[in-house]
Amino acid sequence: MVCLRRPLRVASITMASLRTWRRLLPALFVAAVLTGCNDANTEKAPVATENAKATAAVPIGSGFDFYVLSLSWSPTWCGDNDPDGKSSQCEIGGNRGLIVHGLWPQNEKGYPDFCPTRQSDRVPSSLGRQYLDLIPSMGLIGHQWRKHGTCSGLSQEDYFAVTRAAWNRLRLPAELSPSRQQTDLAVAGIEDAFTVKNPGMTKESVAVTCEGNRLEEIRICFDKSLNFRSCPAVDRQSCRKHSVSLPPAP
Repeated sequence: MVCLRRPLRVASITMASLRTWRRLLPALFVAAVLTGCNDANTEKAPVATENAKATAAVPIGSGFDFYVLSLSWSPTWCGDNDPDGKSSQCEIGGNRGLIVHGLWPQNEKGYPDFCPTRQSDRVPSSLGRQYLDLIPSMGLIGHQWRKHGTCSGLSQEDYFAVTRAAWNRLRLPAELSPSRQQTDLAVAGIEDAFTVKNPGMTKESVAVTCEGNRLEEIRICFDKSLNFRSCPAVDRQSCRKHSVSLPPAP
């Protein structure tokens, strides 16, 4: 319906103007339907959700089903491999807790590794050093690319960019902050803490692994767009102990 601001003056309508109005009425009707009679009828574009913002413009990999972001409890690794703190990862006062072990392309059954690629096996220092805050060793960065990144269908730049995006997608529970004292946590409690902190994550999306009685890794499953997803095969690898110890940070 055409919205008129004021009534027509009938006395002023001539036969010529009437014919003109008859020609204009269909166009005016279409315009009124498309635009509405006032601004209040205009629909607003939907606001992007937090999840959509977090996963916007992520390069999409190929040749696998989903990702596993593996987070290592650094003090456990350091206690076994570098108790004197000679490496940058384990240096005294480094206060590292969870670090990125790697982003692993995964299939519903099994996973690919060391895939043939035209990309270089070597990760340039100029690229790798951008990610030392996540993966605190150029040696580990190179190994993750050769074993897992080559199976992502992505370039080196995109693979590590997706690794950072997956890390940024997570919110770490306070219970998993590095501490100067050893703490003990229930395995189920760790999973619950992650699901509470990360909307959309379920207990089937996260697996806690252990080295003896100590926390080893936390593995989070994402689809290729970095939405949380369930991963039964990964979840079955969870630690069977009731609780695990978190060694203190060096």
